[in-house]
Amino acid sequence: MPDGTWKKIIDDTRGLGITYRPFLQNEALLDTRLPEIVAYIKQDATAHAEINTNGNALTEKKAAALIEAGIDLIRFSIDAFSAETYEKYRVGLDYDRVAENIERFARMARESDKTVVTEVRMIDMESNRHEQHDYIEFWSERVDRALIVPLYNWPWTEGVEMIRKPCIKMREEMFFYTDGRAVLCCWDIAGRAVIGDVNEESVLDIWNGAQRLKYAGYLARGEREKIELCSRCDAYAGHSFEGFED
Repeated sequence: MPDGTWKKIIDDTRGLGITYRPFLQNEALLDTRLPEIVAYIKQDATAHAEINTNGNALTEKKAAALIEAGIDLIRFSIDAFSAETYEKYRVGLDYDRVAENIERFARMARESDKTVVTEVRMIDMESNRHEQHDYIEFWSERVDRALIVPLYNWPWTEGVEMIRKPCIKMREEMFFYTDGRAVLCCWDIAGRAVIGDVNEESVLDIWNGAQRLKYAGYLARGEREKIELCSRCDAYAGHSFEGFED
């Protein structure tokens, strides 16, 4: 994303207590500007900056720069407790290197004068259930939170069928492509629910705009079929919503 674009997104929302996640479908640590972006976000005392990462590119130098910049929270995706299981799904990544990077970052965060929350997450899958107990026990001693989270299907994945329920994701969040277009959901990889363009209007104008409010109304009523993106999405199938059958 061009510097002018991400700075405009932040500037448009200063002082609103926003949580910023400067990544979308990419690996956040691959952007060499990340510490600069976090530092720019944290010029606003009400702002919160966080990322999700696989941890592979988290060198000691990057770790120190992010902590110094004021990162508030890092979620590490590490879906196994053994190299054998991990490397089935994270092709090309080295389990031992990733685990070492995460442990080092957690130590550095604790030893710093900053407040940085560290979290590891394992997606619940049949292939890793035999490791989940050891995973939680091990990582709970090293990071602030160790979680097992449900596996979600991406909209428009083969075989995914729509459910008639509201959606939590779009209630308080907005997502941007690198070209400045705003989309309804972080799972929109094909521009099926574009709601505006920050190059042409402010973030708040997009948020309060007719397109987003129309989509929000549909989703509040569980009318996912009225939005192309959501017409093949089963997210939050297990969540209970008042007025909707489980």
